[in-house]
Amino acid sequence: MSDLKSSVDVSAIDFGKGNGLIPAVVQDADTLQVLTLAYMDKAALEETLESGQATFFSRSRGGRWRKGETSGDFLNVVSVTPDCDADAVVVKVRPVAQNACHLNRTSCFGDEVAPGVGQLARLERIIAVRAAADPEESWTARLMQKGVKRIAQKVGEEGVETALAATAGPDEEVANEAADLIYHLLVLLHARQMKLEDVVQVLRAREK
Repeated sequence: MSDLKSSVDVSAIDFGKGNGLIPAVVQDADTLQVLTLAYMDKAALEETLESGQATFFSRSRGGRWRKGETSGDFLNVVSVTPDCDADAVVVKVRPVAQNACHLNRTSCFGDEVAPGVGQLARLERIIAVRAAADPEESWTARLMQKGVKRIAQKVGEEGVETALAATAGPDEEVANEAADLIYHLLVLLHARQMKLEDVVQVLRAREK
């Protein structure tokens, strides 16, 4: 039995309250942006847990619907978490494509992409794509080509520039230098085959 399938006791979910359906809040597992609100019946939830791809019940079509069946833009499920009353779930996913909405937007809830610190996770994804691009066309790919030592050197350089800006420059300069520092730090993590989540886990542990 997969970890996903064993993580939810389907028999404990209260489908009766919603006439056989429960709301499913779909959230990007990395950026934490809410992508859409859909509905599941018992069969859709079971299929989601079995397949690892978000599957819903379409109220307009009157039947099962797996996101990406026609477009290929599947939502690969990371976790499914029932709420305290067991009559709704949060489905954390990693989208195959950038846009989860049928209107070609990241989210069904407006045009904003990865608000707040979620932008860092989105940037991490962009870096992963561009790292594999043609070095003639991508600064990220050129950095990756030069190796970890050169990338680490760039992080050091950007750190010094950020510190200098903080002591003598205007806020706009500090923000720009800090952005350069964060970008190069994420490239360094990628070059080391690490993820931002590795850093977050350390920070989370330090909270204790």
